[in-house]
Order: sequence, then structure tokens, then C-alpha cells
Amino acid sequence: MEIKIVSTKENPLLKRKEVGFTITQGQKEKTPNRLDAKRAVANAVQVKESVVYIKHMKTLTGTNITNGSANIYQSVEQAQVVEPEHLKKRNNPEKPKEEAQT
Repeated sequence: MEIKIVSTKENPLLKRKEVGFTITQGQKEKTPNRLDAKRAVANAVQVKESVVYIKHMKTLTGTNITNGSANIYQSVEQAQVVEPEHLKKRNNPEKPKEEAQT
């Protein structure tokens, strides 16, 4: 899986960077999930994963190319204030709960 940052826009009002990215996966690889994309964007921009929020991803039909956009905040606190609740849940999945013993 290769990632390429195709656009970067600074948004000083919301204290974040808005980046566009393209992920190219191999012929036998599956489409990356949000967490894999989040890790790849964090590594490409050299920031912590906790400040990266994937807004959307779309795989082009019949290809192995995924385009998407992400927000990279200056702090986790700023992200918690600005990001909508549904994006917070998508980008920070809950840990699996232990099954209740009967």
C-alpha cells in the first residue's frame, strides 16, 4: 500500500490542516479500512494518529486506487471540539467488549 498526499490546505481558524490523499494498493490487496488509512496519513505527514481524522474515502470502480481527505489537528482537544460526533466514532472505534459470563 502506497500513499501520496496530493493536496494540503492550512485552516488557521479551526487549527487544522486539510489534506487530500491517494492510496494505491497492490492487485491482491483489499481496499484499506479507515484505521489503515489513518495510520498511513499519520506516517506520511509525521504526526500522531490521535490528531488525524479521515473525512471520506472512495475507491475508484475497477481500480486499485482510493482517494480521500483527512483533517489533521494541532491538538486532540481541538479535534474533539470541531469534529462531528459521527466522525469521532468512525475514527476512534470502541475496543471490543468482553462477553458477559452466564
